[in-house]
Amino acid sequence: MHTLVTNLNSLWKVMSAGLLLGAGLPMVFAIGVRFWSASEIVEEGGTVRRNYPALAVAMVCLVLVVVAIITGILYTAKAFIAARFGIHLFEQA
Repeated sequence: MHTLVTNLNSLWKVMSAGLLLGAGLPMVFAIGVRFWSASEIVEEGGTVRRNYPALAVAMVCLVLVVVAIITGILYTAKAFIAARFGIHLFEQA
């Protein structure tokens, strides 16, 4: 029974990380693109008006995706960076 509980505990962690990074980041990117397209409103007469709240939401979403990508790259290369440059990221010994 202890093995089953341990396996289920590990399984929900892997599933949540997979859903967050596997489906969550593309969803956040899509939301950012959607709000970016709604950031310009064309009125009658051809005048263009900015929708600043939509632009702010788009920027937050896109910055979040870029930060997640850079964090993933640095996490993957943490041993290399520690060995070559002496910079210890993510508590790398």
